[in-house]
Amino acid sequence: MKLELQYDKIGIISSTLCMIHCIGTPFIFIAKSCSATCCSDAPTWWLMIDYLFLIISFFAIFHTTNSSTSRWLRILFWTTWTILLFSIADHTFSYYIFPKNFTYFPGLSIVALHFYNLKINKCENKNCKIC
Repeated sequence: MKLELQYDKIGIISSTLCMIHCIGTPFIFIAKSCSATCCSDAPTWWLMIDYLFLIISFFAIFHTTNSSTSRWLRILFWTTWTILLFSIADHTFSYYIFPKNFTYFPGLSIVALHFYNLKINKCENKNCKIC
C-alpha cells in the first residue's frame, strides 16, 4: 500500500503553526519577568524554530508545485516563500528592511495558496461538484 502525503495539508499545518509561533512569541517573553541576569531577547533555539518551519514549508511547496499544473500558482508559491525567507532573515539579523510584522503577510499568503491549491486539485477530478 502506497502512502500518499498531502503536501498542501502539511504546508497549511506548518504555516499555521509558524503563525502561532510568531504571534505567541511576544506574549511569552512579555509574561516572563526579566531579572538582572536575564534579557528580553528570545533564546536562540526559539528563534531557530522559524527556520524549521521554513524548511518544512520549502518541502511542502516543492512537492505541491511539482504536482501543480498551474504555472502562475507555482510562481506565486515560490515568490511568497522567498519573501518569507528574506523577512525571517531580516528579523533574525536585524537589518530592518521589512516592517516589524511583515512576516505575517507571506505566512498567511502561503496558507491561502495551499487552501486554493487544495480546491483546484479537488475540482480537477471528474466527480467535482464545487466548480
